[in-house]
Amino acid sequence: MGICMAVVLLVSCSQKREPKEMFPVAKNIRTMPFGNFSAAFNDMNESHLSAATRLGIAPARSRNEVLALEGRLCRIEENDYYAVDSLTHSMPFLVPVARNLLDTIGKNFSDSLRSRGGDSYKIIVTSVLRTESDISGLQQGNVNASSNSAHRYGTTFDITYVRFQRTNNRYTVPDAQLKHLLGEVLLALQRQGRCYVRYELKQGCFHITAR
Repeated sequence: MGICMAVVLLVSCSQKREPKEMFPVAKNIRTMPFGNFSAAFNDMNESHLSAATRLGIAPARSRNEVLALEGRLCRIEENDYYAVDSLTHSMPFLVPVARNLLDTIGKNFSDSLRSRGGDSYKIIVTSVLRTESDISGLQQGNVNASSNSAHRYGTTFDITYVRFQRTNNRYTVPDAQLKHLLGEVLLALQRQGRCYVRYELKQGCFHITAR
């Protein structure tokens, strides 16, 4: 009888030590309407190029040329505020003013999300500095890819609005609300004269150039 009681107690203690499975809580965040995305973010390519040629590097023909310029460029890496996608046709480098802009966007998005009772997400950078050879490769699969791209100058990056990276298991927030929140962050910086922004419908991203 004593042995049976000991076995029961052992099983009971073992069960108590098992970690409790955590499920994220569905969360709706408050967003502030600002109208149509295409209308709000319609800075033309000429504006992006004007800022890019003024602030950026001379376009590089190859990736080796970019690496030789690393002293003038900042390497961007995943951190607490943004993730860097698998880059197939660009390199993770920006001039300092553009890197600072990206840091600000990521931090403002995170802070705004947390202040509205959410958490658990950060933005994803999908394209950064493109060399001439990167653009040639991109054009083979995308006839709409421009050879006269602001991405060549290290001043420009794309942030996707169709997906966000989960950072923990606390909340799930609808993608549409996260997209709108990112739009709010970009609109504020655009109005401050910090950047040009274009809403790319086919590519599913915001195309952003530092000013």
